[in-house]
Amino acid sequence: MPGTVVTFYSFKGGVGRSFTMANIAVLLARWGYRVLCLDWDLEAPGLDTYFRPMMSAPPSGGVVDLIDDFREGRLAPGAHTTRLTGKVKLDVITAGRGDDAYVRRVQDLDWEGLYEQGFGDYLEQCREQWTAAYDYVLIDSRTGISDIGGICTAHLPDRLVVLFTANVQSMRGAVDIAERANAARDRMPYDRPQLTVLPVLSRFDAREEYARSEEWRRICLEETKDLFRSWLDRDVSPDVMSRHLTLPYVSFWTFGEQLPVMTEISPTADQISFALETVAAVVAHDFDRTDLLAENRDAYVAAVRAEKRTFSHDVRVSTTRPTMYLAEELMKYLVELGVRPVLSLSGERSLLEKTADDAKHLCLIVDREVSRWQSAEVELFLHRTLGQDRRVVPVLTKGTEPNSLPGYVGNLRHLQFGPSRGPMEIAQNLVDQLRGTTALVEPGDLDVAGVLRQTAHARLRPLMWGFVDEIVAELQIAIGAGDRERVQDLAEELMSATRVRATDAVPGHRVLAPPETREAIEWAVRTSEARVTRHGFSGFLDQR
Repeated sequence: MPGTVVTFYSFKGGVGRSFTMANIAVLLARWGYRVLCLDWDLEAPGLDTYFRPMMSAPPSGGVVDLIDDFREGRLAPGAHTTRLTGKVKLDVITAGRGDDAYVRRVQDLDWEGLYEQGFGDYLEQCREQWTAAYDYVLIDSRTGISDIGGICTAHLPDRLVVLFTANVQSMRGAVDIAERANAARDRMPYDRPQLTVLPVLSRFDAREEYARSEEWRRICLEETKDLFRSWLDRDVSPDVMSRHLTLPYVSFWTFGEQLPVMTEISPTADQISFALETVAAVVAHDFDRTDLLAENRDAYVAAVRAEKRTFSHDVRVSTTRPTMYLAEELMKYLVELGVRPVLSLSGERSLLEKTADDAKHLCLIVDREVSRWQSAEVELFLHRTLGQDRRVVPVLTKGTEPNSLPGYVGNLRHLQFGPSRGPMEIAQNLVDQLRGTTALVEPGDLDVAGVLRQTAHARLRPLMWGFVDEIVAELQIAIGAGDRERVQDLAEELMSATRVRATDAVPGHRVLAPPETREAIEWAVRTSEARVTRHGFSGFLDQR
């Protein structure tokens, strides 16, 4: 599948466009995507300054050299690429060599003449090579209205990110260029759909003058609201989304050319990398699943972060000291089955302090009760894995009562040691569960998670939500017990309860699910997804 070309544009300078693009490029690369950055701001280049510490040598060429290649009949856009060193795999094509001849070469460019000579077709060939080699091609565009701006906003991109500050010139200029770009694409000889445009309010300071900042939020939204229509989920308001797409003003990062995402690895909501992660995740989701972003921003970002990642271990086996011998025996048989386990001992503080986990799944060996450390472990694991196909499997010692365990563990399908089920048998059962060969949902059955998601977005009479609560509670128990028939019966009952009836035709008689109901449904979705057979599974590590 070819990659996506995304142009970053601002009508006025000083909005942090290059800063934003450079940081988003690093995030996408860190998340496993192949990324190429192009500095097409030829009159005021500088994207390379953000990456200079990761360059082993000065760039030998850049975008201006593409024109020389075109004139000489040479198609080799990769020859001008600079590969960065360090922890992220990221390539850059700078504006050009920073020598004395650069300014003259740029001033001599005649874009209209070049296009008349066929430069547009040449660029199209370059674009094909770039999108074949990279998942994302990010273009740093010239500001204002210019020939270069037209190339970057109309000819090359699939998506357009427009950055603006809270002033009328900046925001109206950004909206205008988006409209101009779409009009220009209609006249191009290339097959291009209408642009999807992401409006990003940048360098916005809401910490002081709160009332005034809210008024300017309203003004910005009024000017840019039409840009949301082609991609925003209909159940999500532009106001909610615009707040997610706001980059705060943080004075510390205004000095020099810096990459905060390199140091703020797990940012909090008040740090600029938090907002940069959100914008990067929207780009990586291809402007989709915005309903998830509105409901749970962390899950939205985590789903992208984990999509291409690999794990050092297949499963983490969590145990307390009294059951250490069981954990060691279990791990021995897991290794024989081709699984890569790692031990987690209750009280191991280093695990809770890690910014990223290194095991895809979590197995809890529970003896009578879930330890405090295991509770923290589960909470951290679930927080990190929202929206992902990663599982928690409790393994109970003989005599441990499932009904005595807290709901977040007791509602999960468990394994249990017994007279005929020792570490060897439990290891095989555990592998079967993680591989999905122990099915709760068979082909042709109702999609339980799908039914639950429909329920979460349903509108019902207030009294009906009490009935739905009862069904969801029973459904959680049935899922935890692995009772497939009961799960299917309850799913059908849930579908019937949420079906719109003629007597409910007046919208005012129906309301969305109460918050506590939505929370219970989300838990049921996660536990049901952990039980579903993934048919066509290609191996233990299904990491795409």
